[in-house]
Amino acid sequence: MSLSAINSAREKVRQYLDELTASGLICRDGQFFPSVHYPPITLYPPVTEESLFKGYTNPQDNLFVIYAHIPFCIMQCDFCHYPVKTRAGNEEKDRYLKMLEREFDLYLRRLGLGKVPARSILVGGGTPTLMTPAQLQRFLSFLTVRTDMSHCAQFSFDVEPSTLIDKDGPQRMKIMRDFGVDRLTIGVQSLDDNILKGMNRPHNAEGALKSIASAQKAGFKINIEFIFGYQGQTLEAWIKTVEQAVTLGVEEIQLYRLKIIPYGDHQAPITSKFAQGQEGFHSIEETMLMKEIAIRILNQNGYYENLSRVYTKDKNDYSRYANDQCCRLSDQIGIGLTAFSSLRDRFALNAQNFKEYYELIDEGKLPINRGLMRDRDAQLRWALILPLKNRNVFKEYFRKITGFSVDDVFRKKIDRLKEFDLLYEDDKKLELTAKGKFFADEVCQQFHLPDHMPFPETAYAQGPLNPYND
Repeated sequence: MSLSAINSAREKVRQYLDELTASGLICRDGQFFPSVHYPPITLYPPVTEESLFKGYTNPQDNLFVIYAHIPFCIMQCDFCHYPVKTRAGNEEKDRYLKMLEREFDLYLRRLGLGKVPARSILVGGGTPTLMTPAQLQRFLSFLTVRTDMSHCAQFSFDVEPSTLIDKDGPQRMKIMRDFGVDRLTIGVQSLDDNILKGMNRPHNAEGALKSIASAQKAGFKINIEFIFGYQGQTLEAWIKTVEQAVTLGVEEIQLYRLKIIPYGDHQAPITSKFAQGQEGFHSIEETMLMKEIAIRILNQNGYYENLSRVYTKDKNDYSRYANDQCCRLSDQIGIGLTAFSSLRDRFALNAQNFKEYYELIDEGKLPINRGLMRDRDAQLRWALILPLKNRNVFKEYFRKITGFSVDDVFRKKIDRLKEFDLLYEDDKKLELTAKGKFFADEVCQQFHLPDHMPFPETAYAQGPLNPYND
C-alpha cells in the first residue's frame, strides 16, 4: 500500500474520531467494549432451570440453532477472555464428553423432543479439534444421532491451525467431513510470528498457511480470523498480513479489534498487561487506522463486509449460526461449559467451572446457573441491537417479535444517528452505513439502558450522541 493511501486513510480516521468523540458517541479515553449480547453477559443474575423455562414453548417451526462448547486448549492465548483448560489429559476429556452427552439428553427431555431439529450448528471453544480422532468420532456420533439434520443449513467448527496439520490432522478433517461439517473458522489471528508469539498462540505463520491449504484440499469452506490493534503490532506488519490473506482464496476473512476489557467471566492476560502500563499498546487512532487500511485492501481484492466484521466475495458465504442467532434471533440451545442458550425472550448461561457443571448434570439438571427473563424494555433493545450490529433490522420482523414498531420506541435515537450518517433507513429496514459499521459497537450502545452502559456518562462528551441522552 502506498504512502499516499496510508495518509488518506489516516486523515479519514482522524476526521471520524474528532467528530464522533466530540458528539459523544466514542468514549473520550478511547476505551472499547464490544456489543455482543444484550444485556451484557456479566450482568445476568443467578437463575434455576425451572424458573428459566417456566412458560417456554418450542419455536413454531420447531427448529433450533445448536452450539456445542469444547473448553480445552493447547495454551491460554494472551487475548482470550474465555475460561479454558490447558494440558487436559484424555481421561479428563473423556469425562467431559460423557457429561456433554448427558447434558444433550437433559435438553431433549426439557424440550420434549426425540431429536433436536437443527437450523444450523456451531462447535466452538476452546479448541474443538483438540481431541483424539476417537474422541472426535465419539463426540460427533452422539451429537448427530440426537440431531435431526434434515433442515440444517450449515455445520461449522472453530479450529486451531496446528490441530489440522499434526499427525492426526488429516484424520480429524476426514471425520468432520464424514459427519457433514462443511465450514471451518481457523483462528489464524496473525501472519507475523512475533505477534503470534506474543499472543501465546501454539502455531506460527507457516503452520497457519499449511492448515488453510489442507482444509481447502479437504473440501471445507474457510473463514480465517485476524486481530488488529494488538500490543506491539506494527502498521507495516499488519498491512503485510492482510495483503497476504487476500491471496489465499478463502471464502471469508474476519477482523477483530483487540478486546482489552473483559466481556465475560474470565480476564485475559492482555488486560493485566494494559493495566500495568506495558509498552506497545495502540491509541484508538492507530487501531482504527489498521481497520480502515484492512477494509481498503479487502475491498480492492473483491472482499466486502457481509456480516459484521466478516468480508466475503460471495454474499452466500457467511456463518449461518451467527445469522440465525444474532440476525434472525432464532431460538438457540448451547451445551457445554460456559455455553449459552438464547430462547426468544430469555437467556441462559451454563456454569463457568467444571465442578459446578458436573454436579448439576449429576443431579439431573441442566447446568444453568445464570440467566435472564427479558422484560419488555430489554426485549425491545435486544431485538434491535443484535440484528443491527450484525446485519440489519427488518422493521416488520421487529414488529412481529416485539409487538411494537421501531418508531414507537427508538425514533429519536434513529433520527439522531441518521444525522451523523451512522444509520441508513428505508421503509423496510434499518442498517448501519459504512461509517456506522466502522463504529458498530458504539452505535449499538446508543440503544442500551444506562445501567447497561460499559462506561459512565462522564466518559463521553456532552454532545448530541452521548449515549445517556434520551
